[in-house]
Amino acid sequence: MITVQFLLTAFVVVIAPGTGVVYTLAMGLGRGRRSAVAAAVGCTFGIVPALAAAILGVAAVLHTSALLFNIVKFAGVAYLLWMAWGALRQTGALAVKPAETRDESLARVAWRGMLINVLNPKLSIFFLALLPPFLSGDPARVTVEMMGLGVVFMAMTFGVFLVYGLFAGAFRDRLLGSQRAMAWLNRSFAAVFAALAGRLALERA
Repeated sequence: MITVQFLLTAFVVVIAPGTGVVYTLAMGLGRGRRSAVAAAVGCTFGIVPALAAAILGVAAVLHTSALLFNIVKFAGVAYLLWMAWGALRQTGALAVKPAETRDESLARVAWRGMLINVLNPKLSIFFLALLPPFLSGDPARVTVEMMGLGVVFMAMTFGVFLVYGLFAGAFRDRLLGSQRAMAWLNRSFAAVFAALAGRLALERA
């Protein structure tokens, strides 16, 4: 059930810097406000598979199957490292550019954000741990209640990520005049995503 305790717990989880937050900030700083909004949308919809897995019990299977967990995990690690490499070369998705992006669609920005969450096996296990304590205990209402909690979590995710992204987009204007600042940001994003890939690689089911 949606309680104050659930809302506070979800808010703390959502506002904590993670891969989705960093990606949204990177899009805001690197590509502008529109890309930041697209990133927030993508990251939010990337929650849907994890939520569905938790509701259907697939997350429990993932938790008990080391092989399946590692397949998803290392696919996510490879994806994050690929994005880090692109940022380092100043040619990839995270590259900071001097103008609003015109060389790719906003749908592609959103798609990358969605993949970031889809390829994180810990997200479905997280939902399996987070949601049950806030259920009423009525077996007939479990699915509906988990869906309701999940929708609230997604709405909160989008709202918080949107604030992050728009803030980054506003701050971006101060950086465009400095090639040195843009190069520093590219290297910083590369380092952060490489670190996130390393953290994901160390995760266990």
